[in-house]
Amino acid sequence: MNIFNQLATQFLQTSLLEWFAVITGFVCIYLAAKQHILNWPISMFSILAYSVLFYEGKLYGEMLLQGYFLFTAIYGWYYWIKRKQEHKKPVVSFSVRNILYSLLAIGILSIGLGSFLYHFTDTDVAYIDGTLASVSFVAQFLMTRKVLQNWLLWIVVDVFYIPLFIYKGFFLTAILYAVLVLIAWEGYKDWKKTWRTNQ
Repeated sequence: MNIFNQLATQFLQTSLLEWFAVITGFVCIYLAAKQHILNWPISMFSILAYSVLFYEGKLYGEMLLQGYFLFTAIYGWYYWIKRKQEHKKPVVSFSVRNILYSLLAIGILSIGLGSFLYHFTDTDVAYIDGTLASVSFVAQFLMTRKVLQNWLLWIVVDVFYIPLFIYKGFFLTAILYAVLVLIAWEGYKDWKKTWRTNQ
């Protein structure tokens, strides 16, 4: 019963900004899984809210990631409209070589960003923050290009985000990311079905 009381207290202490970020974040990821183009403009609201939250929580890698997300939201919106107008296949699948390149990019970004955060910020989770942000950088880019495997990266990174957000006191966001794991899995299955249909 004590655990439930603690959870209730934590929910009551959740800021309106985090509620807003979580709700808009949930909506935009759900729409992305359904390949609905409105996911991009809605994501911008979540991005701006999380930029403030992550700055306050000293998650500077995640804050930097939000700036990147804002750029890719604009790019993704444009790219999805363009592909629809050109009647190109909506979803593509990476070759093994491209998957290896993506993993290499994640490794290089993780070391670089983690080192930067460790040496130049006051965060206490530099390499964890840097690594998770790096995976998210790559996953987001692959989503803008409608690459099927973006969802697999999101599943992995969302699982690892959950304990980080709990540690930082973002309990509502941790719950959102637990739900996002399920949405990402559904997104992967839906996109894979679309990809197979267009083969």
